[in-house]
This record gives sequence, structure tokens and C-alpha cells, in this order.
Amino acid sequence: MSGVPTVFDGGVPWVSLAFVLVFALVAVVTVAPIRREPFTVLCFVATFVIGELPIHTAVVVLAGTVTFASEVHRHGWAWWSSLAIGLATTAAFVWLGSVAHRAGRLVAASLDEANGGTIAGPGPDPQPAWLTWWRLVLAVPFRFRRIRRIRGIDYAGDGLHRHKLDVLVRRDDPPVSGPVLVYIHGGAWIIGDKREQGIPMMHELVERGWVCVAVNYRLSPRATWPDHVVDCKRALAWVKEHVTDYGGDASFVAVSGGSAGGHLCALVALTPNEPEWQPGFEGADTSVDACVPFYGVHDVTGDPESGGVYGPGLVDLVARRVMKRTVVDDAVVFEQASPDRRVSATAPPMFVIQGANDTLVPPQVARRFVERLREVSRQPVAYLELPCTQHAFDILASIRTRHTTLGVVRFLESVRGRADG
Repeated sequence: MSGVPTVFDGGVPWVSLAFVLVFALVAVVTVAPIRREPFTVLCFVATFVIGELPIHTAVVVLAGTVTFASEVHRHGWAWWSSLAIGLATTAAFVWLGSVAHRAGRLVAASLDEANGGTIAGPGPDPQPAWLTWWRLVLAVPFRFRRIRRIRGIDYAGDGLHRHKLDVLVRRDDPPVSGPVLVYIHGGAWIIGDKREQGIPMMHELVERGWVCVAVNYRLSPRATWPDHVVDCKRALAWVKEHVTDYGGDASFVAVSGGSAGGHLCALVALTPNEPEWQPGFEGADTSVDACVPFYGVHDVTGDPESGGVYGPGLVDLVARRVMKRTVVDDAVVFEQASPDRRVSATAPPMFVIQGANDTLVPPQVARRFVERLREVSRQPVAYLELPCTQHAFDILASIRTRHTTLGVVRFLESVRGRADG
């Protein structure tokens, strides 16, 4: 109101300047993250949501810039600086949105150029069934009435919460002999839950008639390796035996996961029916037909030659809290737990997805894994590296997640079509 002092009068151009500087800094580290400790985790925390929703962020920055500019009447250098930085930051996030949109072309190219032949298959509907534009606006992947989630199924028979899984199916027109995806959550083997990750991808597949299974497993430090992979294999054995009760087809089971879940799903795919990791269920079939690891920890030895260029924090966490031994003490255990050391000619088809700006799992790790896998595998191996993309990007229903999800649909349906043919 005219003549009445407001909070914007006086020193608040500095508030405006601080507002735009924070978002400008986030834009900078989204494009050029700092890969030195302790900044790796800080960059991840600062950018994995804001950087993955660039259009939303651009709207917020522009609205804040305009609001401050219209309220502040003393046009000093702080005012002009905040206006200029605000408009430049808005433009930067719009550009990041265009980068995210171009992910569609990169997805198509990675599948067209897959080792072992183009991933084409029967050609699923390219239009999203669940990841529609208004869900991208919401961004948070809420579950809607059309998807039924059957919670808390005990796959080990011991009542432990960490031995529970959820089955997701389409509520209307439920599947009959639908293909199956098993999803393993991440969280550095010490945190995480089956309800939190991979949701946009699973919802899209469910709407297309798939049965999705989200798995919990024992976590460190209470659990010691290989408890984690043993649980994942036990859950997979349960799926092979019981998924028909939920409309699934046990003859086609794919596995996916992110981060630690990417490590576990790749390891499960590469070590089918390994007796040492199937205590008490050695005779169960734990093979899979396809694997899609997202930003997986494909090497846990920390060997630079394997691409294990992690910061000391992750190396120490794996040794101290997960393995509870060091590489020097027991190198064999770390090598057996590294997917890039378990590649073979019998590996199932794989679609490896990685963010180029991931500060927790550097892209060198995925590149080296794919290189080793392509040297020996008789099945298709596709690799997608996404520019300006941070760890855990696919948790949100974002532009980039939409493109990668449709790529996963194409990959899985292609592999399924080859199996049926």
C-alpha cells in the first residue's frame, strides 16, 4: 500500500539478491558439479530435485524475481544485480529443461546402437500410458486408483519387515500372464524402502499390463554382506513360484534397481542359481530375462582400473558397514560382489543407464562395466549416459524420467518379443 512501509522496503533488495544467488548456484553445480569430497554429497542434495525439475524451478525463479522487482522501489545496484541474475538463472533452467527433453533422442540412439543389434522389437505404443503431461506437472509420483498395490507379502516366511515385498497390478482389466519386473531399491545398502523408488517406471509398466514387484531386503549395519543379495535372490525365487497368483507370467521376469539397487539387480542378473548365495533354496531358479540397472555401483573394490573412482566416503562405507572387512583383508569377497567382475557370455540383455553429472557414482563406473560386458556377452547391451543428470533422477516424474521410462519399455518389450519369437 502506498505510503506504508513493507518488508520489501529498505534492505530487502539483499533478500532478492540472496534468493536469486541460491538458485544461480544450484544451476551452476547442476551443469558443473564438484567431484571432490565433501562436495559430492552436497551437490547431490542440492541438485537432484531442483535440477531434475528445471521448468518448475524456472517458474519459481522468474516469479520470485518479478515479485521482488515490483515491490522494491529503490533501484540500487543490489536491485539491478538481482534482476539480472534472476533472469539469467531463469534462462539457465529453461536451457536445462531443453537438455532434459533432448534425452528422448539419446534414449533412441542408445537402443538403436546397442551392442548385439538394434533394440526394436514389436514396437510398443510410444505414447505414455501413465507418465502423461499432467503427471509431469505434479512431479511427485502419486499412486492413483487405477493401480493396485498389494503390500507386505512375506517372501521369506519369517515375518521380518525387511523380508516383505509389494506387488503392483492394474486395478481395472487386471493382467493375465503379464510380464514381470522386479525392482530393488537403493540407499547405499543401509537405508531405503520398497515404497520410495522406481515408482514412475513401475506405474508406467503396470498401466501397460505388466506386474511389478518392489522388494525390501536386510540393510546394514545390522546385515552383513552377502545378506543383501541373498534376500534379493530369495525374493526372486518367490516371484518365480507365486507371481502367477497375481496375473504374472513367470516365464519372463526382468530386474531393475537404482544405485545400491542397481548394483544388486546387476549382480542378481549375472549370478543366476549361485548356490553360495541361495542358502536353503539352492534348487530355486533365480535367472532373469533382462536387467535395467540405473546408476549402479558396478564395482565395490575401489580399483581405479575398474572405474571405481569413488570418494573415500563410499569406499569406507562399503568396507566398514556393509562388508565389515577391507579389500586388503579379503579381496575375493569384494571382487565377487562387483558386477563388473562377474560378466560372462551368458549375461541376460542389459540396458545400463547413468547420469553424466552423477557425483555419488561417477559415470566411469558404468562405462567400464558396459565395456567389460560388451566384450563377452552374447546378448544385447545398451548404454545410456544422460548429460546434466544427477544420481537418483528417476525418483521424480520428470521430463527425463518420461523419456528413460519409455526407453525401458521399448527395451523390455523388445527382449520379450525376441524370447517369444
